[in-house]
Amino acid sequence: MYDPLVDNVPPSDQHQPDSFWVSEKSSDAYLPLVGEHKTDVVIIGAGYTGLSCALNLAQQFGVECTVVEANQPGWGCSGRNGGFVLPGTGRLSVQQMRQRWGKSVSQSIYAEYLNSIDTVNQLVDEGIDCERVAGGYLKLAHKPSLVSALHNQAKELAADYGDSILSLSADDIATKYLSGTRAYSGIYYPNAFGINPWLLCQGIAKKAADAGVTICGNSAVIDCQRVDKQHVLRTKSASITANTLVVATNGYGQRNLYKGLKDRTFPVISSIIVTQPLTPQQLLDVGMAAGLMFMDTRPLKYYYRILADNRLLFGGRGAIEGKKANNAKYQKALKDGLLATFPNLYDVKISAFWSGWVSVSLDDYPRVYHDPQNKILYSSGYCGAGLAFSIQAGKRLAQLHCAPEQLPDLPFWKSPLKQFPFALARRPALKTFYAWEAFKRKVGM
Repeated sequence: MYDPLVDNVPPSDQHQPDSFWVSEKSSDAYLPLVGEHKTDVVIIGAGYTGLSCALNLAQQFGVECTVVEANQPGWGCSGRNGGFVLPGTGRLSVQQMRQRWGKSVSQSIYAEYLNSIDTVNQLVDEGIDCERVAGGYLKLAHKPSLVSALHNQAKELAADYGDSILSLSADDIATKYLSGTRAYSGIYYPNAFGINPWLLCQGIAKKAADAGVTICGNSAVIDCQRVDKQHVLRTKSASITANTLVVATNGYGQRNLYKGLKDRTFPVISSIIVTQPLTPQQLLDVGMAAGLMFMDTRPLKYYYRILADNRLLFGGRGAIEGKKANNAKYQKALKDGLLATFPNLYDVKISAFWSGWVSVSLDDYPRVYHDPQNKILYSSGYCGAGLAFSIQAGKRLAQLHCAPEQLPDLPFWKSPLKQFPFALARRPALKTFYAWEAFKRKVGM
């Protein structure tokens, strides 16, 4: 698998991710960039953020823009994630946000997260068929010591942050939501929902193209220079000159392409397995409410949901290096996690396994940043929970460029991503962290 910390350039000969989500429902092919071109705004990356930015630039502000994608729209994380549309990104709780910025700002940040769900719903309601399934999201306490903090979080979100979160006891969960595995308590987010993430990305791409955006597929950028106050990008077969550059590659960004993002995020692999359709008895054994999505409170959490055809999607940590992402031992590790969660599925078969890169920021908080002096914008650091927010971020990038006065007063756009100190130690440190968490699970800590 392409590794952004090792490979200089992504492959540019692939059309679709190797995930379960891909189908023939919508797979428009966008032609490569050929020859010399000029545009007002050039966007690197045709995932949620890049396409959302392009769509809003064209629809709301009438800006000419071109999206340059290494492969085809949705090839990166936008076609590989679990399809969880949730309120939030980064890894900061509301309590941590309140400590960092104060209560008023933390409330405004959470309102932005809620607004991101509305943004996704609006796109879907406008005609994107992405298999939206209502059912909500349930965060499960995996040990008794977390029950009190989790319920206090729910009370705070409901009282002060405008979200209708419910606190659930272990009995509530077992009788109404999930009976096939043990949970000590949980909090329920009723407004969350599941989708096919690849289809959503295809739909946004089509809307952007219909709005006049030029999307260039299979066009990996091999060089990006500032020449005479303009940006000049080169691919193997073309060049494009633009007044403004938007970098929207998140976890798939090339380390040396744009120095303003070098070592400012940490790409980490998340992997997913999907089972064959569960039998009626297996569905009873799992005991999962229809449409509901789950995640636990472990530092290396598992997340799972039942899909429309009764398959179980189950995700968690993957390899450390891209070259090892498809190693069978990581598929086995996920299946072991699935069986530890649902022991009655001992004979279940796996029909799909894939991986993708998520982008972790140093301070666990994403940025939607504008450098007006150099006419560069970027958004990155979603920390693995950014499906809805990454689409919202694209809309905010368009506003940052054209109408910054429209933006709410939030920390997202006030500072660049922080650079990782001792960047070469990121992967050795991650390996140590994974080993420690594996030890904790083994001894029941």
